[in-house]
Amino acid sequence: MGKIKNIVFDFGGVIMDLDRDKAVRRFKEIGVEEADSYLDLYKQKGIFLEIEDGSISPQEFQTKLSEMTGHPLSFDECVYAWTGYVKGVEAYKLDYLLDLRRRGYHVYILSNTNPFMMSWALSKNFTSAGKSLDEYADGLFLSYQMKMVKPSVEIFQYMIEHAQLKADETLFVDDGRTNVEIAGQLGMHTYLPANGEDWRPAIEKLIV
Repeated sequence: MGKIKNIVFDFGGVIMDLDRDKAVRRFKEIGVEEADSYLDLYKQKGIFLEIEDGSISPQEFQTKLSEMTGHPLSFDECVYAWTGYVKGVEAYKLDYLLDLRRRGYHVYILSNTNPFMMSWALSKNFTSAGKSLDEYADGLFLSYQMKMVKPSVEIFQYMIEHAQLKADETLFVDDGRTNVEIAGQLGMHTYLPANGEDWRPAIEKLIV
């Protein structure tokens, strides 16, 4: 196995702590009564999956969600509901990403996500320091832009090819067991943290 040079992090559940119950409450608040059956921590269903795999646009999602609720919904209302998933982003995790990069590691984010969540994460409102998510990584691989979602093999192959990674020199950190299994099958080192875990000590053991 090669020495680890690249570290790929999932966003929700690893960089950002998740609160699915709050997301469900917010979607219900804007009129999505069946929110509980659509929303998941790892892979969405229906139009909630379609916005994450890029098969529909934000405008189409708004239209379909408005039809579902019976009243028009704005982009900001969709952002409000989606960001219900955000339990918090610990500053020490972001600082650690910067530290890894200072030490010469390449850091990437591979996430099943959507334009509503990223309108927040890629803004200066992402942290109290006024930095956006992309300032903490060498590259972002976002499902809705790539038009594919984890755990498909293709999304990992796309990232490996476009970031010019060698699988055996790459550590993949994700809270989804199936995602980790696929990455392992492709030859990557892997780590499966719990939601909210301080995974820094585990990563240090794996990269030294």
